[in-house]
Amino acid sequence: MAESVELPSRLAILPFRNKVLLPGAIIRIRCTSPSSVKLVEQELWQREEKGLIGILPVRDAAAAEIKQLGPTVSQGAGTDFLDQSSKVKDGSSDSHKADTKKQNDGVHWHNRGVAARALHLSRGVEKPSGRVTYIVVLEGLCRFSVEELNTRGIYHTARISSLETKTEMEQVEQDPDFILLSRRFKATAMELISVLELKQKTGGRTKLLLDNVPVHKLADIFVASFEISFEEQLSMLDSVDPKVRLSKATELVDRHLQSIRVAEKITQKVEGQLSKSQKEFLLRQQMRAIKEELGDNDDDEDDLAALERKMQSAGMPQSVWKHAHRELRRIKKMQPQQPGYNSSRVYLELLADLPWQKASEEIELDLRAAQKRLDSDHYGLVKVKQRIIEYLAVRKLKPDARGPVLCFVGPPGVGKTSLASSIAAALGRKFVRISLGGVKDEADIRGHRRTYVGSMPGRLIDGLKRVGVCNPVMLLDEVDKTGSDIRGDPASALLEVLDPEQNKTFNDHYLNVPFDLSKVVFVATANRMQPIPPPLLDRMEVIELPGYTPEEKLQIAMRHLIPRVLDQHGLSSEFLQIPEAMVKLVIQRYTREAGVRSLERNLAALARAAAVKVAEQEQVVPLNKGMQKLTTPLLENRLAEGTEVEMEVIPMGVNSQDISSTFRISSPLVVDETMLEKVLGPPRFDGSEAAERVATPGVSVGLVWTAFGGEVQFVEATAMAGKGELHLTGQLGDVIKESAQIALTWVRARATDLRLAAGEGFNLLEGRDVHIHFPAGAVPKDGPSAGVTLVTALVSLFTQKRVRSDTAMTGEMTLRGLVLPVGGVKDKILAAHRYGIKRVILPERNLKDLVEVPSSVLANLEILLAKRVEDVLEHAFDGGCPWRQNSKL
Repeated sequence: MAESVELPSRLAILPFRNKVLLPGAIIRIRCTSPSSVKLVEQELWQREEKGLIGILPVRDAAAAEIKQLGPTVSQGAGTDFLDQSSKVKDGSSDSHKADTKKQNDGVHWHNRGVAARALHLSRGVEKPSGRVTYIVVLEGLCRFSVEELNTRGIYHTARISSLETKTEMEQVEQDPDFILLSRRFKATAMELISVLELKQKTGGRTKLLLDNVPVHKLADIFVASFEISFEEQLSMLDSVDPKVRLSKATELVDRHLQSIRVAEKITQKVEGQLSKSQKEFLLRQQMRAIKEELGDNDDDEDDLAALERKMQSAGMPQSVWKHAHRELRRIKKMQPQQPGYNSSRVYLELLADLPWQKASEEIELDLRAAQKRLDSDHYGLVKVKQRIIEYLAVRKLKPDARGPVLCFVGPPGVGKTSLASSIAAALGRKFVRISLGGVKDEADIRGHRRTYVGSMPGRLIDGLKRVGVCNPVMLLDEVDKTGSDIRGDPASALLEVLDPEQNKTFNDHYLNVPFDLSKVVFVATANRMQPIPPPLLDRMEVIELPGYTPEEKLQIAMRHLIPRVLDQHGLSSEFLQIPEAMVKLVIQRYTREAGVRSLERNLAALARAAAVKVAEQEQVVPLNKGMQKLTTPLLENRLAEGTEVEMEVIPMGVNSQDISSTFRISSPLVVDETMLEKVLGPPRFDGSEAAERVATPGVSVGLVWTAFGGEVQFVEATAMAGKGELHLTGQLGDVIKESAQIALTWVRARATDLRLAAGEGFNLLEGRDVHIHFPAGAVPKDGPSAGVTLVTALVSLFTQKRVRSDTAMTGEMTLRGLVLPVGGVKDKILAAHRYGIKRVILPERNLKDLVEVPSSVLANLEILLAKRVEDVLEHAFDGGCPWRQNSKL
């Protein structure tokens, strides 16, 4: 602690506004004002030994009107350096905050202060201003009285006289009254320390002070640690007489002790009477106060109240509201740090966000307008659009009708998803798409149990939350691509969703309460029907979209694809023109698909090539003298008349008229065959492929169905020396292998009738093997529809007669030679049309399926019907089947 020191006759004065530093107290201040910084530099920083400064209390002018203390110095005398000292318990201060007093306010100085020495100094520079600041730790030493106050530069100095001398203190310590007061003070202080030690488990260091520090200094130290008023601090500072000072300190210590005891007594009495709910309320209030002190007051209770109001306005059914309210009461009793609080909070927010009764108002259905919209959005698809119009007509007559779930089945790129969007637009409902491709977990449909970490609702409930209404048009996309494993079967979970008798009470595992899905209009899409489980397929009405004819593709490209591609690439018809003839060449030579996605990609490649040429256009365009003045702000500062402009950056707000008037190329780029081959490469397909493949005996042309539409499949057969074995290649499935075995057996059994053998009992495979190959070996193949194609290839091989190159066939055969019907007839006929096939052999019982084939395609094809395999052979070879006359069948 500080010992008695000899004070100089003059000290630099650092003012403390509304705060007192007592001897023995230690305080940390931050000096930022020019005056205080200058004082610290001159009196403390530049001295080798530790310097002394004076701390003088300063009173605000408003308080000084009540009680005047000491001489008055006007603001003009340099009060811009007044420093705001901090509370002792905080240990910090910022003198810069006190520099904003108004010009003519009076500042009243106290006539007594405390000399202080610096225990620690640190210098800093604020960025980016570069202002110098000091942090000073000061220790109060002894009291002094101000004799005269002067100014040195921008800070004050004072002529002082010490109020405490060593001789006087020694005399006072021998006074009996002082000894009695000292004992009383120590007893009260020891009692206070004992109480604080019980509450805070501290006090060891304070007890050492009582034994080692003089009593008159202890009085200042104890009082400095209390929260007392400025007037009481000044009174303690003015108590020069040690006995008076000790008496006041004893009174303050005793008052602090009594306040602690009263608070403890009240707390014990109140806590004994508090019930459980009152204790919880008290704890919440204390938690709120703690958060306010920490600056982390997010006010959870207000959030829970807002959540409760949101839940009340959500329109939940009564049973659901009881469940939600019970969960809300439970969460109100929890603290945010408790496990399960956040998951319960998220669960209640989901219940509040779900559209239990909120529905979008349907517009009055206008079937003509719906038909017009469908025609504008989709070209062709007459049967599909007619079925949609029928569906909408039923909805118009009976809005609450439980219509069937439409399932659009077809290869990629034929417009399944956009048809569902058109249905939503015609109904005036919101549209939400749920992708089921690759979903293998049943929880994706029904949600997870809330007991799992990271649980979440199923995709259906999440989609309804996103769309915000209970009656949207919901598209279940790629419903055929769901899979099942140990996590469940999503397709089976969809049974409840798509059944109008069950989805009124759909139960999501996460919600754990029923939700009504009966108002949702479900539409499904799939590429194939085979993977869809029969129970799920039974709940849907399948509408097939087999693909487009070349004529339909041409119209789709001219009406929809080309404008969209040009817009996506920042072009217009003024920059790029693609004639119909070139679009036909792209369709014939570069794309053989059921949909139009590959066609759109090729058109996009042409647009990109055109964009490069337009962007690199170096031709300058003069602005004509008679050009209409542009009104856009960008071009107000146009160059002088007749100046050449190479390019101007047009913001998005400028309309197309301004753009076309500002930047043009000399002539639009017209696509021709040369550009096609340069951009798209050499043609991928030509019309001579079938003729080249069937140029030798043993090759026939079949028609197959795939998930991407119909395809033309060539079947090749050859014979070589061997042991009479059959070899099959081409990544074939079990069914198609059996068809090959059946075909070979039928040919061997009819070898004599077909003039393939010299007589009865002749072994057709004597000394030779037969090898049948399906080209494109990387593509898996299966199904029974290649039976007649296999027979034709084998007969061609054994007779060494070529099959007609313009003829393709499909059909399943039996061991006795009957031709059975197959599926996918429309897809297969469209594929034959795309490949340039002129004749198609079909099973006779597939005649009814020709109704679905566009008349424009049938007009270019010759359809040949076959009841038996002999009919197929009759049509497959040139000049018919010459051996049929002698056939016994």
